[in-house]
Amino acid sequence: MAAVDVIVDNFAALWSKPFNRVILAQIFFAISIVGSFVNWTQLVPETYFSNRRNVVNMYFVKVSWGWSLLLLTPFILFTSYKNLTFALRRLSSLVVATAIWYTITKFFSYINNATGTCHVPESEAMDQVPHDDITSCRNAGGQWDGFAISGHSFILSYSALIIAEEMAPMVHLVKKNRNTVLDLLYVSLNWIVITWIWMFVCTSVYFHSFPEKLLGTVLGIVPWFVTYRIWYSMSFSPGIPYQPKEQRQLA
Repeated sequence: MAAVDVIVDNFAALWSKPFNRVILAQIFFAISIVGSFVNWTQLVPETYFSNRRNVVNMYFVKVSWGWSLLLLTPFILFTSYKNLTFALRRLSSLVVATAIWYTITKFFSYINNATGTCHVPESEAMDQVPHDDITSCRNAGGQWDGFAISGHSFILSYSALIIAEEMAPMVHLVKKNRNTVLDLLYVSLNWIVITWIWMFVCTSVYFHSFPEKLLGTVLGIVPWFVTYRIWYSMSFSPGIPYQPKEQRQLA
């Protein structure tokens, strides 16, 4: 498993630096802007990833929060099990993140419903009953044209940033305290982050308007910043992932 050790060590060194995690947030913001410009030029041809039904979108992005929780929960337990109180505090950060995810996605649906109208094809317009929400509109074969804040831009950036924060303690685990399961779990988390970045690029290039993507990205970055950079440094909070005292002062 020497190759896995090398991969783990390199990623651990990367995410251990708070500056790199801030850079990741800036990268998402830049991709949203540049990708929207590329979308506007219409110079990029359609590819497998411009189809919403591609495998990665259907089986990973659509349930991205589930994948994040599935991998982060055991990882936090593995890296915090020696201190039960600390482990429970760190797991509570996933409860907070889930509440944020749920609230913001519900807000997106509300905005889309409140700002949209339904356009039903003439061939199906015999039904004169108005369709005032997305579900009834689509059931009638119509197209809803509301302001659809990009849920992909939100969840992919938010999830990747949280995973990067929670992976930071890996660098402090000496190899004698690591095992194959933990290393593979860590590699899987990094693979998820890379996948989320790639799908974020695809979303920026192929889907949504610029304001919808930019707002989705901002709403992914702001909650991460408020929780991990401000609230979690306070005593009455889930706390930040483990860091030595000297590094915590530098962060």
